[in-house]
Amino acid sequence: MQTVARGQRRGPGLLITLEGIEGSGKSTQAKRLAAFLRTMGYSTIETREPGGTPLAEKIRSVLLERTTEPFAPETEAFLVFAARRQHMSQVIQPALRRGQIVLCDRFSDSTLAYQGYARGLEIQLLRKMNRIATESIRPDLTLLFDVPVETGLGRRRRALVTNRLDKETARFHRRVRAGFRSLARHEPDRITVINATRNEEAVAAEVSKAVTRVLRRFSGPIPRPSRLAELPRRIRHAVR
Repeated sequence: MQTVARGQRRGPGLLITLEGIEGSGKSTQAKRLAAFLRTMGYSTIETREPGGTPLAEKIRSVLLERTTEPFAPETEAFLVFAARRQHMSQVIQPALRRGQIVLCDRFSDSTLAYQGYARGLEIQLLRKMNRIATESIRPDLTLLFDVPVETGLGRRRRALVTNRLDKETARFHRRVRAGFRSLARHEPDRITVINATRNEEAVAAEVSKAVTRVLRRFSGPIPRPSRLAELPRRIRHAVR
């Protein structure tokens, strides 16, 4: 696995990101994983994108609120990168320097999948902009929760609160899913694909195994893979 050298900008912590289409269940699993890591004694921060700081959360509101004014794809991308840069400088980088585990609900791969594969912006240009926003910091592990588009949208459209992206066409979301799967094929050492059509406990058990493999390179106790699946079901979906 290729990772950025752990220098002053990176620090000794771990960055684990959770990705997937709308309704993939990643937000539920992020909360379960955070609780699991804390029971094992790890200092863990839960955050999300777009968002994570007061300013970035305001940008999130602009990006996700339902509006009759169409977004230019470039406008959407610029807003995402602005939120990410603020998030990195104020939350993620300081936590990594402190040696904490950062769990981030969406990160750079979402930008490539949504604004690149689905909106049609140039992938290499998005990668360059992302390197600026992140100072070239990459996740140590990305968990990709994969479900058919019909399954994910069915879950989301039954939710009490929906957002602008939930109302995109099935064709759009199929491009997003195809983008995520393409990214996973090109970076199998970093991106672990999780079959998220199964029940919550089965998904959690697979998440635990994937995270445990990364924790073996991290100081501290190594969790038992079975423990994550035993956590109580008390999690609600986030906005995205």
